[in-house]
Amino acid sequence: MRIVVDLSRCEGYAQCAFLAPDAFRMHGEEALMYDPSPDDARREQVLRAAAACPVRAILVDQLEGREAPVEASPS
Repeated sequence: MRIVVDLSRCEGYAQCAFLAPDAFRMHGEEALMYDPSPDDARREQVLRAAAACPVRAILVDQLEGREAPVEASPS
């Protein structure tokens, strides 16, 4: 799995860091740090975190036969 975050869209709401702390974390109050290639064991957490992003800044490419990153849809 591969994660891409559009940092120009990210507004630091930190929903991703709350839902998938092993993949996303806040550095200070506004800077998002993230693991671009988290372990597949974190898939559900990462997909929930992407879906929870209020500005849809997180793209997840599952690398299982898909060619382009997909934007997670809300649950």
